[in-house]
Amino acid sequence: MKPVKTIGKLKSGAKTTIVALGDSLTQGWMVRKGYIDFVEEMLRETFPGSRFHLINCGIPGDTAEGGLYRLRGDVLDFNPDCVFVQFALNDAFCGYSTAQFKDCIQRIIDEIRNDCDAEIVLITSGHVGNSRETHFVGEFYHQLEILGEENGLPVARVHDYWKKRIDEDVEFRTLVQGDLVHPTVAGYRLMAEAVMQLFDGKDGGS
Repeated sequence: MKPVKTIGKLKSGAKTTIVALGDSLTQGWMVRKGYIDFVEEMLRETFPGSRFHLINCGIPGDTAEGGLYRLRGDVLDFNPDCVFVQFALNDAFCGYSTAQFKDCIQRIIDEIRNDCDAEIVLITSGHVGNSRETHFVGEFYHQLEILGEENGLPVARVHDYWKKRIDEDVEFRTLVQGDLVHPTVAGYRLMAEAVMQLFDGKDGGS
């Protein structure tokens, strides 16, 4: 599943507004170039005639509940054509249950749909390595996958893309900063590549 209406607008050169709602991984914490910067470059390369505005509304430390709280001013007031929604890590480590997390993301989806015709792309965060947190964080990522199925939304499975690349030839420590969570520039590039799998210019797909 892909954001086919947004892809169509990008292809046609129609003015398109994409808003990225998320936490520090959306904001691009402590790097010169985050995933939003890479996505912008990759979209312009894929759709050279496009006229889009990509708005970064990532806030370090934010959770899905915080995203819901600021949805009006940070997203809906822009009347977006497409909204990226990226949360999970802070929710997991700040004590939210998976049920609470899922409920907040569902409410974000519902409020966007009630307000405008924007397509929604759910985005997971990075693979956390072979640590005891992997399964724990994975349960939150799984909620996003379930919500994608239940709401008919595309999901960029960043953690799976990272894991695939790590299994191939990429060293995990090159993808994360010293805290082993926030991506390096190389990690953000892979994050963008995972998102761009949904924007390859081909209609449909899964």
